[in-house]
Amino acid sequence: MNQKDQNISERPPVVAIMGHIDHGKSTLLSYIRKNTEALNEAGGITQHISAYEVLHLAKDGKKHFVTFIDTPGHEAFKGIRQRGASVADIVILVVSAEDGVKPQTLEALSSITTSKTPYIVAINKIDKPGASVEKTKQNLAENSIFVEGYGGDIPVVSISAKTGEGISELFDMIILVAELESLTGDPKALATGMVIESNRDIKKGISATCIIKNGTLEKGMFVTSGVSSSPVRIMENYLGKQIQKASFSSPVKIIGWDVLPEVGSSFETYSDRDEARESVEKEKTKKLEKTKKKTENIETTESVTIIPIIVKADTGSSLEAVLSQIEKLETDRVKAKVTSSGIGTISENDVRGANGNEKAIVVGFNVKVDSPAKNLAERDEIEVKTFDIIYKMSEWLKETLTTRTPKIKVLESVGQAKILKIFSKVKDKQILGGRVEKGSVTLGAQVKITRREAEIGEGKIRELQQMKKSVSEVREGTEFGALIEAKMEIAPGDKIESFIITEK
Repeated sequence: MNQKDQNISERPPVVAIMGHIDHGKSTLLSYIRKNTEALNEAGGITQHISAYEVLHLAKDGKKHFVTFIDTPGHEAFKGIRQRGASVADIVILVVSAEDGVKPQTLEALSSITTSKTPYIVAINKIDKPGASVEKTKQNLAENSIFVEGYGGDIPVVSISAKTGEGISELFDMIILVAELESLTGDPKALATGMVIESNRDIKKGISATCIIKNGTLEKGMFVTSGVSSSPVRIMENYLGKQIQKASFSSPVKIIGWDVLPEVGSSFETYSDRDEARESVEKEKTKKLEKTKKKTENIETTESVTIIPIIVKADTGSSLEAVLSQIEKLETDRVKAKVTSSGIGTISENDVRGANGNEKAIVVGFNVKVDSPAKNLAERDEIEVKTFDIIYKMSEWLKETLTTRTPKIKVLESVGQAKILKIFSKVKDKQILGGRVEKGSVTLGAQVKITRREAEIGEGKIRELQQMKKSVSEVREGTEFGALIEAKMEIAPGDKIESFIITEK
């Protein structure tokens, strides 16, 4: 056995909690943390990733540490959930015993299966009057989620996150699955893992929450994530307490990054500052090459109206979700383009960035607008809007883009007639007789003139008669007389098509 193998030891599991909105993921975490207070969420939806480390005392008296990640349930946070599954060793898929399988349940399952992460089904809300565990298991099977006892081997535990019933059994199942997975790590190695949250604070600067998947992180080391780096001077545990050292499966907050790390990116640790700098420089070169290729592939279309949007959010994961939603807001005539994005309060600089373009919008998610920014926006009539629920922001942006879509003039055919006879012609005015073959011909209508199916010009109906009486409209199958103003000479056998111009 070599030295490296001797260092390998068992590590605690990292567990992600996933499922549909309102199925009790946050209530479950609240109970696990011995907190009877509901998590403070806008509209009852978790909109950040949070990580907590808890201690479970098994039936055999052995102590087990478990790290929990809470992932948002809304569709807009799909990317975050996928990373929640990829950073987790085990996933708990929460399904309500009242509602059964819902769209976000299947979406979460897709993230789990894509990452090939083992999972446990937790049937929640068994304390509710309308709860049916058997019916829920049947519903799971109908959606190809085959739990134990229902044609499959996926572990299932019935719980009430509200009363705590079944929670101890759920923990035992987590420990059992973790043992089967043989989760190990090397405490002597330099820490590696994933960035699950990033934030910018006016006082503290840039911070990032990371999950250590292997190795040990100590003060005095240097961490890098893509083009971002930080000396490990200030490191906090999930309770916000400063720590000197952390090892695998632990969530840690590192404060002091030079650039906001990308949520979902991996991080590396170096004991030497120069090695860390070298890693960042390599990543910068890669990023530059990617950007160059992307710019070369951009096609510009003159017919598409671009609506510039400046976006601010409270955290990196929120910003990613907002940008993901904006990317979807595109039609064949209008497209939202993010010209600037960042973390933190909407400032005067953000509003100034929107100035000079009457279509520009400033959108904030879970952030405030400072007073100078408000004053400037009011003075220059710049639209600034803030939200704390993602789908409400999406709905508002969709509506705003619809109202700002430029109208285009469309020719709409209303009737077609065949010219039978020409009575007279004086300059550009021609008196003729014809028969309506389709639709109707109306007084004052613009007409296209065609000869042998080729358009030869346009004209306008100045007078219209039927049975020698002036009329405003002649319908299909009826003969008529008309005075048409047109520059070209109309001949018998020509056809006229009347049309109206509408804006769409």
